[in-house]
Amino acid sequence: MPAKPALADRYAQLHQQFRWQVPDDFNIAQACCARWAADPARIAIHVHADGEADQVLRFAELQQQANRLANLLREHGVGRGDCVAIILPQRPETAIAHIACHQLGAIAMPLSVLFGPDALEYRLQHSQARLALVERASHDNVAGIRASCPHLKTVIAIDCAGADALDWQREMAGAPAQFDPVATKSSDAALLVYTSGTTGPPKGALLSHAALIGNLPGFVASQNWFPAEGDVFWSPADWAWTGGLMDALLPTLYFGRPIVAYRGRFSAETAFRLMEKYGVTNTFLFPTALKMMMKAYPQPRRHFDLRLRAIMSAGEAVGETVFNWGQSALGIPINEMFGQTEMNYIVGNSAQKWPARAGSMGRPYPGHRVAVIDELGQPAAPGQVGEVAVHRCDIHGDPDPVFFLGYWNNPEATRQKYSGDWCRTGDLATIDADGYLWYQGRADDMFKAAGYRIGPSEIENCLIDHPSVVNAAVVPKPDSERGNLVKAFVVLTAQTVRSPEADRQLILALQQHVRGKLAPYEYPKEIEFLDQLPMTTTGKVQRRVLREMEKERAAAAVIGAPARAPR
Repeated sequence: MPAKPALADRYAQLHQQFRWQVPDDFNIAQACCARWAADPARIAIHVHADGEADQVLRFAELQQQANRLANLLREHGVGRGDCVAIILPQRPETAIAHIACHQLGAIAMPLSVLFGPDALEYRLQHSQARLALVERASHDNVAGIRASCPHLKTVIAIDCAGADALDWQREMAGAPAQFDPVATKSSDAALLVYTSGTTGPPKGALLSHAALIGNLPGFVASQNWFPAEGDVFWSPADWAWTGGLMDALLPTLYFGRPIVAYRGRFSAETAFRLMEKYGVTNTFLFPTALKMMMKAYPQPRRHFDLRLRAIMSAGEAVGETVFNWGQSALGIPINEMFGQTEMNYIVGNSAQKWPARAGSMGRPYPGHRVAVIDELGQPAAPGQVGEVAVHRCDIHGDPDPVFFLGYWNNPEATRQKYSGDWCRTGDLATIDADGYLWYQGRADDMFKAAGYRIGPSEIENCLIDHPSVVNAAVVPKPDSERGNLVKAFVVLTAQTVRSPEADRQLILALQQHVRGKLAPYEYPKEIEFLDQLPMTTTGKVQRRVLREMEKERAAAAVIGAPARAPR
């Protein structure tokens, strides 16, 4: 068989020729719904819920329901600049709520249904949200903290009854179906998304309507030039987070294409069956999800009829093992992407336009000026570890619309985010001579062991390459002689035989596996098996939790107290 022709590298041309087109007047609701609503047949959302009949929500219906909700919100005192908490999973009402808020000029604040009462109370108090939309999963937690949130005047509940909440179905039925949207500037506030709070209390990142425009070049590129005829999108990413909202829901609706909504529990089989059933062509899958899918179905096309043409992944480093599986088993180079809530979709790959390199974060997407900078804020040399940063302006000197407006009621934190015109991400990387970035971990995930600087990502990816490993997290274990030891927490496949002797042999095998591939000082001196790793609701491994646990264990060992077990 003749070799495939090498992919033409069009990156330099695309990046150089790209120019931002940001209108003065712009509204997410008009761009993502109103302009498509004239076509009564155009599907916006395929709704799939376990144990329930499938549904379809068309753009015309989405617009009409958003009009009703906008009238209802206005009736309850919500106006321009007010925060509305949307505590809902992937369901039609979530999209309706966003469109309603935006055409009203209000600020949509998505919150996860997985949040407990303390997390909800902090965000509702801090944002001074006037109204909250809840369902069964979030109703009780909101009801329990209502008295502590004096600004929260109204709660509207979906599919659940509560004396303290209005009924969605009854209230919507009585609301007018016509609404005249307010005019907004592209620079007006549209979204308030709280960060995960890994380095302190969660901060609310305030995003403008134009931030959606800032996301589009990366979305189009990472999805292999979305949209194409017949494209259907699905991602398990929660619509309450930037990954689900700005990397999936809103950009898909912006291009007038259907997205699949599924609010059930993720599994590898469910993912493949959903993609098969709805003819999904484009997806965003966290590395953790891809690892589960790879281990469960090494050859998925033998089991499922798939139409996939693009996979984007972000949140953690994908790693060479998963990348190669995507190439060989799915025929798709996984387009790794990097971004964060404050400035999303800034770096990544696009297999159709420039070669994707296994393990690389990719190159700065067109429209974004990105560098790896040192502690003084200067661009680092190729190969030198530094912090990924984004310039306020693109290579032509035009303002980049991807940036957040600032942290809600926290100007000092906003100021600290910048070094001059560079906005720091807190993530470490190197950059090579061709402009590809290579992830080295969060700045607070790096540690020293026996004088060597250790980044967990490469060791974790090496462990995952072993057939018995589903997932892994590497953290420092305090050690009196070396400062720290390299410790790995490992999740094993269900097929792995377990016994004290089998575990001991497997630990030796895993250590030898890493020693044979990486530097001698990088292999984990200690390995502990867990049923699951602590994860954020956005699919990222919480190494911080494991680091703190190891610190507590070390302190307990000194005083002879019982050591804490993983939870």
